Amino acid sequence: MRRSQDRLKDLLPGGNLGGRGLVLGILALIVIWLMTGWYIVRPNEVGLNLRFGKYIGKTGEGLNYNWPYPIGSVIKPQVTNVITTEVGFRTIESVRTSRQTDVGEESLMLTGDENIVDIDVIVQWQIDPAAPENYVFNIQDPPGTVKAVAESAMREVIGQRNIQPVLTTDRAAIETEVRQLMQETLDSYKAGVQIRLVQLQKVDPPQQVIDAFRDVQAARSDQERLRNEAQTYANRVVPESRGRAAQLVQSAEAFKEQTVAEARGQASRFNAVYLQYKAAPAVTRERLFLETMERVLGGTDKIILDQRGNGQSVVPYLPLNELQQRRAAPGAPQAGATR
Repeated sequence: MRRSQDRLKDLLPGGNLGGRGLVLGILALIVIWLMTGWYIVRPNEVGLNLRFGKYIGKTGEGLNYNWPYPIGSVIKPQVTNVITTEVGFRTIESVRTSRQTDVGEESLMLTGDENIVDIDVIVQWQIDPAAPENYVFNIQDPPGTVKAVAESAMREVIGQRNIQPVLTTDRAAIETEVRQLMQETLDSYKAGVQIRLVQLQKVDPPQQVIDAFRDVQAARSDQERLRNEAQTYANRVVPESRGRAAQLVQSAEAFKEQTVAEARGQASRFNAVYLQYKAAPAVTRERLFLETMERVLGGTDKIILDQRGNGQSVVPYLPLNELQQRRAAPGAPQAGATR
């Protein structure tokens, strides 16, 4: 105590000021110590106040105050920073380039149909702004915890699926399901972590059999392409065939209606003629004979001989040469000459 007083006297101007100077010096030190309790929280941070090592509350952006050390302290985690965790591989950075190396004990996973698949995945996460105290105080190794939870969730989701959907169609569904499962698990730990993104980087069969799997995949792609082409052809041909069939049915129906109508008309005419024939057979026969001769001889050349003079008034003569010339001449009249 004596040595401390001597040092304080040496620091204070005027040399030995007695008890009053000592008190003033102590008060000055206390004021300086209390001033160290002021701290600034940046926009990307949250202040976690501790008193005697116990968490008592959090503060937001701006100038804040807490008891100075050793009574109080402040932890300021950066809650807006997005952290990337790699599962199944590691990115090795160098001055000019970066390369990835595979981590087989993390990337090789067993599917539901007992096949092995090689998967690389990245997880992007951040501290939960609503509960940063959970992140700071509830888990010892947050990055390691997130990686372990990600690997466990991936193995659980992959183990419920067959290998073919995992390699082809289920990537988006797997990412969504893994993200939800990770968030539920971390929330149960009260880890104070928000999972923002789960993205599959590589989903392949093991390196030893990848060529065979790619051949199978190419064959499946060809099969799907041919199936689509066949379906497209069927979609084009079937409507055309149905249209032609409908057209043929309509044409047949029209022909049927026309034929039936014509048959009914002919039957009606026959019945009408029959009724006339029953009433006057001779007259009807004569009329039918004349109508028939009119149809038969209407478009032909005719030579009419008058037989009432017993053939004495004319000399029977058939002008064959003249008839041939008239037929050969263009535009020759078809009506017959009367002699």
